[in-house]
Amino acid sequence: MSIEARNISKRFGSFVALDDVDLTVKPGRLTALLGPSGGGKSTLLRIIGGLEEADSGRVFIEGVEATNLPAQRRNVGFVFQHYAAFKHLSVYRNVAFGLEIRKRPKAEIRRRVDELLALVHLEQFADRLPAQLSGGQRQRMALARALAVEPKVLLLDEPFGALDAKVRKELRDWLRRLHDEVHVTTIFVTHDQEEALEVSDELVVINQGRIEQVGTPDELYDHPANDFVMGFIGEVTELGGRPVRPHDIEIFTAPAEGTVAAEVVRLNRVGFQVRADLRAGDEQPWAQLTRSQAESLGLEAGREVWLRATTG
Repeated sequence: MSIEARNISKRFGSFVALDDVDLTVKPGRLTALLGPSGGGKSTLLRIIGGLEEADSGRVFIEGVEATNLPAQRRNVGFVFQHYAAFKHLSVYRNVAFGLEIRKRPKAEIRRRVDELLALVHLEQFADRLPAQLSGGQRQRMALARALAVEPKVLLLDEPFGALDAKVRKELRDWLRRLHDEVHVTTIFVTHDQEEALEVSDELVVINQGRIEQVGTPDELYDHPANDFVMGFIGEVTELGGRPVRPHDIEIFTAPAEGTVAAEVVRLNRVGFQVRADLRAGDEQPWAQLTRSQAESLGLEAGREVWLRATTG
């Protein structure tokens, strides 16, 4: 189901959260809203879902204007960073809750909940209370609960932000697989660049209430619209007074056309990767190489080398 936000503006007192934002989310895609804290991404998500009212602008879901519809009539599923579970209800009853209040037949509820618990690999925990689950399991329960009512749109507001790095990695891999199975149009808010790059079909970079760029992860990484996007999407260093990706710095052991002289300050080897910290005049760029590249160049601290950016 497509989503359109047109000319959305929102202020909180003197603070401009969103400034005349236009966004179209394609049907069936997993779109990540990525940006720094306070950039406006969660506010935009809440306005699309009907949890926040814009000062101006319009929202359309599946081509139908939803601007003045309350959240419960937009057929949107929500998942937040904190699970908002019903602590006194079992996992089964948490997932069934939205269907029960809609007075669906018991047989339909049983079938739908059983399907979803199997989908999120929680069928063996159906009778447990949320407190008896791990953080990752509670978040999977929250996703199943959001999907139970078959929403047109799924909105996720930093759903893995409260989890440790290992569990976050596992859950974002699982979310990508889940989305490929259910194909619900999904908007996913995060400030974690790696998370956005790994999970999303499309990235929307938001900063200071404005959209900086929209595109696939590859498009934004390889062709950033400006220095902000380049710096926010991936690691950046500086060479010759301009930003450059560390893996786009080429190192030579003799002068070559377009190179600048530099000195190797230190090498840091992690697995098959090597970070080379360098000094080139007043600049201190760093380069990312493979271990074999570093060994073939004979890099060591104190060695003179020559640098050239291979892009830009």
